[in-house]
This record gives sequence, C-alpha cells and structure tokens, in this order.
Amino acid sequence: MNLHEYQGREIFAAYDIPVLRAEVASTPDEVREIAARIGGTVVVKAQVHAGGRGKAGGVKLAENPDQAAEVAKAIFKLKIKGWPVKKVMVAEASEIASEAYFGITLDREARRNVVICSAAGGIDIEEVAAKTPDKIVRHLVNPSTGLTDAEALDIAKRVYSDEKTAQQAAVILSKLAKIAKEKDTSLIEINPLIVDETGKVIALDAKVVIDDNGLFRQPELEKLRDPDSETKWERMAREKGLSYVKLDGDVGCVVNGAGLAMATMDLIKYYGGNPANFLDIGGSSSPGKVLTAMQIILADKNVKSIVFNIFGGITRCDDVARGIVDAVKKGKIEHPIVVRLTGTNEEEGRKILADSDVKVTPAVTMDEVVQQGIRLALQNKIAAAS
Repeated sequence: MNLHEYQGREIFAAYDIPVLRAEVASTPDEVREIAARIGGTVVVKAQVHAGGRGKAGGVKLAENPDQAAEVAKAIFKLKIKGWPVKKVMVAEASEIASEAYFGITLDREARRNVVICSAAGGIDIEEVAAKTPDKIVRHLVNPSTGLTDAEALDIAKRVYSDEKTAQQAAVILSKLAKIAKEKDTSLIEINPLIVDETGKVIALDAKVVIDDNGLFRQPELEKLRDPDSETKWERMAREKGLSYVKLDGDVGCVVNGAGLAMATMDLIKYYGGNPANFLDIGGSSSPGKVLTAMQIILADKNVKSIVFNIFGGITRCDDVARGIVDAVKKGKIEHPIVVRLTGTNEEEGRKILADSDVKVTPAVTMDEVVQQGIRLALQNKIAAAS
C-alpha cells in the first residue's frame, strides 16, 4: 500500500526525522491560506501515487500566497501517469547545498532488507544505478541484529566526507531502519536527503510503501489508504481477497498463486500475446471468488478472451468449475473461455464443465491454454472489427 508524501512526512516527523513544515490542501484557496501561514517561498507538490511529478509539472515553487494559489490551479488540472491530482502538499522551501538518496527495501534474493544510498540524489535511483553504479552504496541488514548505529555511520561516511554531516545522516538512517521494521514497509526512501545552507540534513521527500501482508498489524496505517488510488475493480478485488493488477493486453487471466500467474503472463508474451491483467484468486477454494474474478476482468473492455490456468492444491478444481458455470450464466458472458484444470478434484471439475451447457475450450498443458487464449482473442478482435 502506497502512502502519499505528506503521510510519509508525518511518519518521519513522529520518529524525529527532520522535515520541513508542510500541510495538505484540496483547493487553491486552501493552498493560499497554508502558504500565508508558512510564509516566504513555498513548494506546491501534487499528491499522487506516481513518480515523475516534477517532470509532469506537478511540483512548482511560489514566492507568495497568491502565486501559490495560481500554480495550484494548474496542478489540480493535471493527470500524472493517468492519476488526477486531488490533493497537493504545500511545504516550506529550502536552499539546497547538496542532495543524496537514502532508502531501505527488500532484497528478495538475499531474503533481507537492503540499505541503498547514493550521493547522487534528486533523480531516479534506477538511473543512477544504470549510468553510475559506482555511486551506489548497498548494505544488507542482518535480520537478527537490525541495522546497528556503527553500520549506519559507516554507510553515511561512504556518502558524505564531512564528519558532522555523516553523523546527522547516520541518525536519520537508523530511524529509517526502525520505521521499516516497526511499520512493515516494503520500501522507504528519502530522495532527496538534503544538506541546507546551514549544514543541517533534512528529508525533503518521503516515500513509504507498506507491505500489504503486514497491514493486519498496522490498523492505523490501513486507515491512510487513499480510496482514489484504486479503481472500483481493484478495490473489489482487495476486499474479496483477490490480487488484481490491470494491464494493457486483451487476454484475461485467472490463476491461483502469484508464481503461476507470473509464469502464465510470461508465456502469453512468449507466444506473441498480451495479458490483460494479473489476477490471483488465491489459495482458498470458493466459486464466489471465480464470479468476482470474471466481473473484474470483464470490466476491462479490451479483454477478448479469458484464460483459466488452475493448478489445484488448496484450490479445488471442482469449485473453480462451478464458479465458471455460475459466472457465465449469471453474467451472460459471451467471451471465449479457455480452461486448464489440474490438481485437486480435476476430474470432477472437468466433468462439471462438460455436463453444463456453458461453452468453454478445454486445455491440458500451460502452452495449450495460453496459445488457445491468444488465438481466440485474435478471432474475437477480428470479428468485432468486421
């Protein structure tokens, strides 16, 4: 779950990480009032869950309250990577002597958190890693001890040559590690971490992503979820226990298990097709989940065929088959459907489909279910165009 920058700043402030004064606004008039309270030059920043806000015109300086209101009007009209701007943050501006990047994320291969820092802050860390990998400092965190103060200082000294600056940055890094542990973050970063004209180290930005699997321990953070950051269908999927991500293709995918879902999408691309979504119906067995999955997929008008690739373990193939029959009949679905059922109760599942009057194309292997799905999507697209 992504938090907005202003929400991340509030968490930083609660852990005594230095941040500049800032407030959030939903109208230009509110922006004017906040700018007047802060005084001096302010920066108005779009609050959307998307990178590249500055390049898109979503970050503007203003020298007075009236100018702040004017730039806010322009920002509120923007769509940044498809997301409309409904809130902006108005923050105190600062003179910047230097910029750095400090972040902590999960290294899945090492199965532990990794600290990533760079003296080249203010730009995408991916760009820094690609063009100047020598400027990246990486440190794997021992899960038994956590990030020690000595390790934090050593990392900071590899970024800053000035001793006082390194000491300030080390304290901030230790607090980031504490937040990462206590708030179940999958990513926490400051870009840029600045040194101002007085030599003070300040977090000028805040990006916090909470691991969804840890939200049951973080009820206060769950309340920060922005309903406007999800589509109606993404919200439905989350509430029904499904994992759904919309993509740009035309082959709808219903799969159980994230690994199998990724493999199915990769195979669709391999055979020249384009997946329309990632949709994992999860390990539990429920015909109702299948009905919800079909409703979500068919809300995307680009979908021309639907592929079911089910490897039944806890998920029972007969329940999936009942869900398919029920969904097609209730929704009067005319899209071609290809179904591969293997694993728990696969024979019962195939019989349920065969005995129904629902038309589906059976498949035995992963290659077959994917190739059939691509073929039927193309046929459907050609028929729709003729």
